[in-house]
Amino acid sequence: MTKTKTVYFCAGWFTEHQNAAYQEAMEAIKKNPTVDVENSYIPLDHQYKGLRVDEHPELLEDREWATATYNGDRVGVSTSDTLLAVYLPHEEDVGMGVELGMARALGKYILIAVPDNLWGQPINLMSWGIGDNFIKLSDLSKFDFNKPTFNFYPGSVY
Repeated sequence: MTKTKTVYFCAGWFTEHQNAAYQEAMEAIKKNPTVDVENSYIPLDHQYKGLRVDEHPELLEDREWATATYNGDRVGVSTSDTLLAVYLPHEEDVGMGVELGMARALGKYILIAVPDNLWGQPINLMSWGIGDNFIKLSDLSKFDFNKPTFNFYPGSVY
């Protein structure tokens, strides 16, 4: 398989659980032969002026940093082939919700990967409805981004 698709890597890194899922998903897409990781948009790697908010929380008060980082992410969503969301049902992320909405409005394919140990747990109705396909995180390295498919999430909604 050829690496032909870029992804917007939509994943939180603010909690221990988010960071673990982030790292697992990043390793999986690096192994996936249908993902062009080098040309994909990884928000954590595109923070304004290279300043990461997790290392510099004072940036949350900086309007220039916030505006530029938001707009960089907006451009990342619009220029990527696919939005890949690493979704933790028990840790809703408002920012992820905005990114999912942007991707849907732009007609992007949305793949939602849920960590295996959380698979089937109830998720937010809006997140459930916006995904084109849901997979277990352990299946991400094998998912064929060149052949997008639709599938329901097996858990209930709230």
